[in-house]
Amino acid sequence: MKSRLPSPVREWLRFWRQRYTSRPRVGRVRFGSLRRLTPISRAFGFDRGLPIDRHYIERFLSAHAGDIRGDVLEIGDDTYTRRFGGERVSKRDVLHVSAGNPKATIVGDLTCAEYIPSDSFDCVVLTQTLHLIYDVRAALKTLYRILKPGGVLLATFPGISQISHDRWRESWCWAFTHVSARRLFEEIFPTANVRVEVSGNVLAAIAFLHGLAAEELRQEELDYCDPHYEVSIMVRAVKPER
Repeated sequence: MKSRLPSPVREWLRFWRQRYTSRPRVGRVRFGSLRRLTPISRAFGFDRGLPIDRHYIERFLSAHAGDIRGDVLEIGDDTYTRRFGGERVSKRDVLHVSAGNPKATIVGDLTCAEYIPSDSFDCVVLTQTLHLIYDVRAALKTLYRILKPGGVLLATFPGISQISHDRWRESWCWAFTHVSARRLFEEIFPTANVRVEVSGNVLAAIAFLHGLAAEELRQEELDYCDPHYEVSIMVRAVKPER
């Protein structure tokens, strides 16, 4: 069906559509507040609201909330276990690498955790941790071992990201992509039991690198996924039933 708009109006709409959807010419890009050599925030956006990567992490955990049930292990604290597991969780454990964390029920290193019994957990919530572990394969083998048959590992780690400026800076070993994540997990878990997801786009990546918060982008800007800009990488891996 042909447009009923007069020809001059169609031409005017075409002109403005092309102006706002085409790439700006060289020298015409306007950087505005982002033309700076230091980020707006070095705290990942925590000081401005919800960090953009946390928006993606929480969306992932919400989508898989049904997996967070029974005996659950979380790293650092049990915030996400409580928030997304609720009454489905019968027992909560928290693993921390060093003593002094009052929320930790287990203190130790995932790369050498023989003291954690095998087949212990229905779910492990592992957010933003694997990139801080040099021997990632050893950690994944431990996680596989301590999961019950049919248990689920929900893991997230950064893709495009600034590096932490706190005490974890010296432990930040790796940057992952969906390819390296898939290959690592498929060395331990059956291929059919591994699902890798990515979130992000060029705008979200730029905003996250500057330390802007999720509240500073529109919902459609956060939701748009461009697989060439992996801000956050998420993995759901299931240990086979016996």
